Amino acid sequence: MAINVKSEIKPLKKVLLHRPGKELLNLTPDTLERLLFDDIPFLKVAQAEHDTFAKILKENGVEVVYLEDLAAETIGQCPDLKKQFLEQFITEGGVLVPEYREALMKLFDSYSDNKELILKTMEGVKYGELNLTSDSLISRLNDDSELILDPMPNLYFTRDPFASIGNGVSLNRMYSITRNRETIYADYIFKHHPEYKGKVPYFYERDNQFHIEGGDILNLNDKVLAIGISQRTQAAAIDQIAKNIFAANDSSINTVLAFKIPETRAFMHLDTVFTQIDYDKFTIHPNIMGPLEVHEIKKNGDNIEVKLLTGTLKSILEKYLEVPDVKLIKCGGEDRIAAEREQWNDGSNTLCIAPGVIVVYERNDVTNELLRQAGLKVLEMPSAELSRGRGGPRCMSMPLVRED
Repeated sequence: MAINVKSEIKPLKKVLLHRPGKELLNLTPDTLERLLFDDIPFLKVAQAEHDTFAKILKENGVEVVYLEDLAAETIGQCPDLKKQFLEQFITEGGVLVPEYREALMKLFDSYSDNKELILKTMEGVKYGELNLTSDSLISRLNDDSELILDPMPNLYFTRDPFASIGNGVSLNRMYSITRNRETIYADYIFKHHPEYKGKVPYFYERDNQFHIEGGDILNLNDKVLAIGISQRTQAAAIDQIAKNIFAANDSSINTVLAFKIPETRAFMHLDTVFTQIDYDKFTIHPNIMGPLEVHEIKKNGDNIEVKLLTGTLKSILEKYLEVPDVKLIKCGGEDRIAAEREQWNDGSNTLCIAPGVIVVYERNDVTNELLRQAGLKVLEMPSAELSRGRGGPRCMSMPLVRED
């Protein structure tokens, strides 16, 4: 199977990453809010931290593949496909003036190396790079240092543009127009890369009208999918993806649990407050425990049946995971200030690479010690710069294959 992810905890065999690139250098204080950042990471250190993350994964038997490599291999197969990708990319970047489109195509055509080209599309383009010769008013008004194509600084959070679900994917419509362009890379990879072409069913398409992001999607097991109703994922999108999953012949999922969480920046996605780390253990932020609203979505003939569940988070998880005792490990423990600080630095956003083996940010020392005391093998990675993007190890990784 090209994609096989039916669990959050089974041994991770293959994962998709994106190494932060020059897109971070095109962040400025004036563009932070629009580009969904709170601060500007120091690129050299962020790359070193990310390389350590990849090293930890490889040392633990995980094959690491990079978004930029797969995208370059995809467009490199055929000149027509490459041209199609670039024209679509320019359009989705909001560049409609023919003069600018032509200049952008010339700039992109000047790259003989496809990986360098892909990295340039991620980096962003300034007006001054276009070598415009026109004497038009619009050309004279533009500042050479201004961006005609925005950078994509959020791309190192590969969890969000698409989500692996069973043997298929949800190719997401992102919350922000800025991030919605990110999904073009996965769309071309899954439709045209020889390793994935014709092998990956879509449970959701990027042109759907309702937004959903991968950080809200958790594969609890081969039958139960959890999705957060959050700042970034709408209930209407969950209705649609549930219908598509239930209608798919090769999907074993029969239940979707919709978790409603606060719609705030700190609680951006379900996986920022809630991740599975073992058969019977979860990290959580204390505020998710109440008041809790969870809906069960199941197929009923040709219809979808939705039911509000009663009970605690613990009892709901025990029922659907079919385990007798679920342990919920609070981010920051019982210390409110530590919980809020470490939640901001993604203390609950762990990547489980095997049952009881998790990758975490080293800066969350209170939570990490609690995880060790609970019997977890904790693999710490540096995060002084990566954490400025408000995402942890789970956010920075998209599993492609886990053992059944």
